[in-house]
Amino acid sequence: MSRDNTSLMRQFLILISCSLTIWLGCSSSTDSGSRETEDSLPRIAIAGLAIESSTFSPAVTHAEAFHSRIGEEVFAIYPFFDPDSSLRKEARWFPTLKGHALPGGIVTREAYDSLVGITLDMLKENLPYDGLFFDIHGAMSVVGLDDPEGDFIVRVRELVGPETVISTCMDLHGNVSWRLAENTDLMTCYRMAPHEDAMESKRRAVSNLVDRLQSGKGKPAYKAWIPVPILLPGEKTSTRIEPAKSLYAKVEPATQNEGVLDAAIWVGYAWADEPRNHAVVMATGDDKDAVAQVAEDLAEYFWEVRNEFVFVAPTATLEESLDMAIESDKVPFIISDMGDNPTAGGAGDVTWTIHEILKRPEFKSEDGPSLIYASIPGPELVSEAEAVGVGGEVDALAGAAIDDRYAPPVRLVGEVEAIEHGDRHAETEVVVRVGSVRVIVTKKRKPYHHEKDFTNLGLNPRETDMVVVKIGYLVPELYDMRADWIMALTPGGVDQDLLRLDYKRINKPMFPLDPDMSDPDLSVRWVPLSHQAAQHLDQ
Repeated sequence: MSRDNTSLMRQFLILISCSLTIWLGCSSSTDSGSRETEDSLPRIAIAGLAIESSTFSPAVTHAEAFHSRIGEEVFAIYPFFDPDSSLRKEARWFPTLKGHALPGGIVTREAYDSLVGITLDMLKENLPYDGLFFDIHGAMSVVGLDDPEGDFIVRVRELVGPETVISTCMDLHGNVSWRLAENTDLMTCYRMAPHEDAMESKRRAVSNLVDRLQSGKGKPAYKAWIPVPILLPGEKTSTRIEPAKSLYAKVEPATQNEGVLDAAIWVGYAWADEPRNHAVVMATGDDKDAVAQVAEDLAEYFWEVRNEFVFVAPTATLEESLDMAIESDKVPFIISDMGDNPTAGGAGDVTWTIHEILKRPEFKSEDGPSLIYASIPGPELVSEAEAVGVGGEVDALAGAAIDDRYAPPVRLVGEVEAIEHGDRHAETEVVVRVGSVRVIVTKKRKPYHHEKDFTNLGLNPRETDMVVVKIGYLVPELYDMRADWIMALTPGGVDQDLLRLDYKRINKPMFPLDPDMSDPDLSVRWVPLSHQAAQHLDQ
């Protein structure tokens, strides 16, 4: 996107927001009593950008990938902001821009500057604010910029001022830099992986903010921050199994201690090479001793169980995984193609696995074991499939347009069984049958999480012998569907073997990269309150 186009896009989005604001103002009640009641409510803005960005992938992410919602559209993201909800009525809300992209490669500087610029321009329209809900992931990487979320919140803080109370909600796979901790006031993150509590966590962040404003308590007096030198993939820290299950189970009871408002554990994001990438424990509240005790107890337990973290499911090579699935009588047997997992930041177009599958003699015949492969981007093949239609034959290449480090584009020769348009991510999806394998080819990359992702294409994963998905740990719907499951250690931008990654900038020593490291200092670092930190925002 050119700078001229970026400027036009910004002006267009702001014009839409202004029009919505004017329309809502014209259509609101003019009753003086209602106005007085409304004026007494806290003024709270909403903003945020969310993405996981692998710096070990050659992919890049552009602004359109964030599918940004503007102004009143933002409310639709959050069920707890339903017009009739009590929370919606407890404040005057000023939503700006909320963007959420599929995990992927590093974000272009142009995209970041554009989206942040739109957010800041919209925030200027309704100053001042009592509070701000900052909804981010915490693992965004941007070309030429360390700690983007830290940079983002500093720019927000400079605009809204030091007194505005900012409540930040994050993914537990995000990273909490000192700068991010300084400039936020209330911090929390998810407590489950998979993230079944995402909306519950966001609601907690908003409720805590509203409560502190309405009660007049404002910012918690103490923010404890403890960096924990552990860097592990999400597939080893799932809360479905120990020790993460017990570790995260300690968080909610700890928040019930007198004087403690909230506590959180960030595992961190393993596939980016920046100094901020490591685990962090935080606690906030008004009793210094209680806050310190909670933070240190959680950090010490995390370190104590560091050697117990294992993959959430059995792992094997792809060859071993396919052998097990072919010999199994359990249907469906799900294989996770982990190395190029687009839900963790992989490019999503690595063809190594599909090449290996199509080499196997078992799948050459239509009568072989049935297998669904989800998925591989291939816009050229999609165009050819559209030209020949369902039932036609295609002979075209797919994949490896972005990440060809492990295998070249795959040639698919087979029958088109389905063509579907309109998916938010894929745009167009095509099913091509090659022997006994049904390959889902997309115009743009898409992770396949839900049964309807398959059934919408005329596929029945529950009655298919094998389902291979570009994913790590299974999301709940696939997890419940599986009859058996193996995680294949395949190559890609989110390689699960962290020892094979060429880290240069993370802090060392780091477990498990340095397994014999000494025990770290896990005592509390007290983070200055945001108005105290305002004097050195440029740090």
